[in-house]
Amino acid sequence: MIGIIPAAGAGQRIQPLGCSKELLPVGSHVINGVERPKAVSEYLVERMIAAGAEQICMVISAEKADIIRYFAEQNYAAEIFYVVQRKPKGLCDALFRAEPFVRSHEQVLIGLPDTIWFPENAYLPALDLEQTDVNLVLFPVSNPAAFDAVVCDDQGYVREVQVKTSAAASNWIWGAVTATGDSFHRLKLLWESRHRNDEYLGDLLNAFIAAGNVVRGRHCGEVYMDVGTLDGYRKAQDYLRANRPVVQAA
Repeated sequence: MIGIIPAAGAGQRIQPLGCSKELLPVGSHVINGVERPKAVSEYLVERMIAAGAEQICMVISAEKADIIRYFAEQNYAAEIFYVVQRKPKGLCDALFRAEPFVRSHEQVLIGLPDTIWFPENAYLPALDLEQTDVNLVLFPVSNPAAFDAVVCDDQGYVREVQVKTSAAASNWIWGAVTATGDSFHRLKLLWESRHRNDEYLGDLLNAFIAAGNVVRGRHCGEVYMDVGTLDGYRKAQDYLRANRPVVQAA
């Protein structure tokens, strides 16, 4: 199993920062008995490893060497490696930079590095679904128009992904994705057949569904926080302080 983390974005919604937005400190953890700040992207890395990822591919821009330095200083139960997206061409382009490394894996995990969500094991219900091309891990939010809202039928099959729609028909959004390696490859082929014009994953998923492929949603998420905005950053800090008490170092 492999995880893909698209971390090449400029983070314009929360700039200026002195580091890549993926390294924004949110909450803390204890390392070797000492409490340290925790980078927002570490939450996703930990969730992917807990779900079974043996490798994690981070797609970064050439300016984000600080991400490499940060993760090189820590030990994880998965190999973390990097692919460069030379120009900012959207989420789909970033994800498919990792496609050559996905071919040898049966399962693929996708997540966004400037988000924090609960429960921590939300990937697992989506992985339990059988014979499904793509599974979306769904989370309830109060402002679905800012995200990709997902409309499912009574059996959980996705009918439509509404990309940043002002009058979204659902308050459930996708916050993470699981897919088979073969399905991820077919998604890339579809993207290329559409002249790589799909910037947002939601638009490509709609075309994937229209082509007869199966996408299911799992309403297993409870809390979803977008730390890529100043308001979201504050809410995440408040949530973690209230619900994840600081562990006292020995």
